[in-house]
Amino acid sequence: MTDLEKFSPGVRRYIEAARRGQEDRDRYVREMVKKWKFDTIAVHGLYSVQEAIEKNQGAVIEPIFMSSSQAWRDADEMEAAFQYLIPGWAYSRIANPSTSYLEGTLALLETYGTDVEATCCATSSGMSAIFSATEPLLAIEPQQTGPWNFVSSCQIYGGTYMLFKIRHPQMGAECRWVADPTDMDEWKARIDNNTSFLFGELPSNPQQSFLDIKAVADLAHAHNIPLIIDSTIATPALLRPFAHGADIVVHSVTKTMTSSGFGIAGAVIAKKGMYYKSVPYEGQADYASFIKLLPNRDFGPNLSPFHAVLTLNDLRTLRSKIDYLSRNAQRVAEFLHDHPKVEKVMYLGLPDNPMHKLASRDMWLVDSEYDDVYRKRVNRYGHLLSFCVKGGHQPARRVLNALGRIMRATDLGRIKSLANIPAISTHQQQGEESREEAGIPDNLIRLCVGAEHPDDIIADLDQALAKA
Repeated sequence: MTDLEKFSPGVRRYIEAARRGQEDRDRYVREMVKKWKFDTIAVHGLYSVQEAIEKNQGAVIEPIFMSSSQAWRDADEMEAAFQYLIPGWAYSRIANPSTSYLEGTLALLETYGTDVEATCCATSSGMSAIFSATEPLLAIEPQQTGPWNFVSSCQIYGGTYMLFKIRHPQMGAECRWVADPTDMDEWKARIDNNTSFLFGELPSNPQQSFLDIKAVADLAHAHNIPLIIDSTIATPALLRPFAHGADIVVHSVTKTMTSSGFGIAGAVIAKKGMYYKSVPYEGQADYASFIKLLPNRDFGPNLSPFHAVLTLNDLRTLRSKIDYLSRNAQRVAEFLHDHPKVEKVMYLGLPDNPMHKLASRDMWLVDSEYDDVYRKRVNRYGHLLSFCVKGGHQPARRVLNALGRIMRATDLGRIKSLANIPAISTHQQQGEESREEAGIPDNLIRLCVGAEHPDDIIADLDQALAKA
């Protein structure tokens, strides 16, 4: 008996129709979408003219499916859908058409310019994305004696640090920290037979750390485990980790991608075919879809359709926004670099940054060579920078308090400039010792440069620094 023969004729009809539909979609992606430039994919994603006319009454923009659940034509369709044998969404906790538009777009943008095939699971926040990506890799029994461990750079977002330092160990997994992510010997020394995955964030928030993705990916693969990269700050407009060997890319889509500040979202984009020892068998062929349809079905962290469409609208101009924000940040970083009240500036675009050369190798404005303005490949380093105020914590507080136009907020990646002191906000829960190890002193101000005119940003910083 074949796999299809065990089902009733009605169920088989739905399965066969779904296969034909999937073949048509794959052909559309292969023959048309994959040939588009980055900006065109960001604008259209997988939403075709044919789908707009035939399924959505000609709606030019992807519609919001705000219903909590899906009705079925009959019992046969319901049976096929709940066994994941045909496309469907059933219940918005599991999937939703609006969310699927976003997932398809993000997978295409992250794999742009590569031959990698990947899928995406959109989640309710960046932290839910990191949990969703890592939890299944710690859930199966390790082949060796003892519990799983995993290895991470210590230069990561404060929420990620707490997940790795507190929550995953509560479930029996040990996090092993790498103090210098450019030191390959340090990565090697932390790995053993029970290591489940490697994790890095770049550029890191807030200290602008970087790592050699290819070298760390090669090390992970030599140990039959995946490499996960948090690329929230760069976005695929500046960096596509799959091109350098990463297996999973996570984003707090809330941040740089959703620059308006209206949407809250996360994303796990995973390449297909992850046949590693820590990946559950059901997820090896298509890890992101496995996450969405099985673990996240039960945990419930997937994204709402409303936030999916808000995010899609922000994505459409991602490349041009990242270019402008990066150019603004470069000017601001250069101003701060020469300011007498500033002790240190952390920005990968500054030539004296110790990681400038490595970042310049991998961070490029996508498709700048096709841009009428540039007509060549140009480096861009993102919107985030940090600087240390001379004199310690209290002068840094005075500078933060004196900002007039730049808002004091712990958010980042906004169209508006924002600033905070991580030691008393986003990274305060880490404790002084771990902040010191991660390079986050208490006089460090994190600045997320927005789309205001750079002269106005600089003027606000200049008057605030006078109060230091």
